[in-house]
Amino acid sequence: MEQRKIMALGKSSLVISIPKPWLRMNDLERGDRVSLQIQPDGTLTVYPTSEIREKRKEIHLCIQAEESEESIIRRIIGSYLDGYTAMKLTSTKIFSPEQQRAIRGIVGTLYMMIMKSEASSVVLQTLIDESKASVSSSVERMHIITYSMCRDILNSMRNLDQSLARSVVSLEDDVDQLMFFLLRLIRSAAIDPSLGNQLGLDPLDCLDYQTLVHRIERIADHATIIAQSVIALAQSGMEIPKNILEALTKSAEIAFTSYDQAVQGYLSKDIEPTNQIIDRQREIDDLYQGITPLPLFGMPGDASMLSNVINIRESINKISHHTADIAELTIDRAYKSESLK
Repeated sequence: MEQRKIMALGKSSLVISIPKPWLRMNDLERGDRVSLQIQPDGTLTVYPTSEIREKRKEIHLCIQAEESEESIIRRIIGSYLDGYTAMKLTSTKIFSPEQQRAIRGIVGTLYMMIMKSEASSVVLQTLIDESKASVSSSVERMHIITYSMCRDILNSMRNLDQSLARSVVSLEDDVDQLMFFLLRLIRSAAIDPSLGNQLGLDPLDCLDYQTLVHRIERIADHATIIAQSVIALAQSGMEIPKNILEALTKSAEIAFTSYDQAVQGYLSKDIEPTNQIIDRQREIDDLYQGITPLPLFGMPGDASMLSNVINIRESINKISHHTADIAELTIDRAYKSESLK
């Protein structure tokens, strides 16, 4: 770390000089303006201009002819999350039909489009402007979709409604799209102080929001697992015993209501309901214990029913645990805010 001496300028002003390599890096000359921001930890950040310049990052991915679709998808997602705005994918031979479908499939999940496509190369371009985004608004949209999944899956559980359960499964892609967008935005803000400043995020905010986004995405995943189990039970024509169904729906209602309150509390920094949300997990644990172990019902196909009921029970329990994590994040965030005032 380079140190600079504070020098006097006139009778009342103190100045420090700016390193020439930094000036050249940002194309600044004498007479240009810079922006200063005092950070909560007492440090001072110098921005090259009053407005954030658009930064274009490009990456070239070489795809092996025999490379699996899963590997290609992971590399595209990794590049997207690391903030690359343009990606060129080049095959050592030509893309197989399976590889082409994988590329087009993941582009549909991310905020990207295909700009150029040939037999052995594809150019992808992101469609987002991070500087104009809002993390809190995007999180709220992600939560609204996930909570609607929870409400619909509760109704489908009560009636074993296949069509409603299928609509829940279809919404998971929307949640994943917002998750990838938010993680990209948060990671970019964490490594780019100027973007973080414009978005109103400090490094600790980035950590908290990243955890929150992951928890919401996991809750959506478990809602999808419940929906898939409801579909399987409905297709089998078997009915869940009444006492078990009542315990499952009651615990689901508690978990889903708590989840909504936890996210709303996080976004509004309201810690009042957080202890109640965390305490409700004990009620779900009691219901969980009441149907553990689940009985076999002595009929052909009971093993399949048992497997699906267990999936529903475990997913509800995990949603409850993720909800408690969000409530604890709210407490941490509220006290962090107080300490920085």
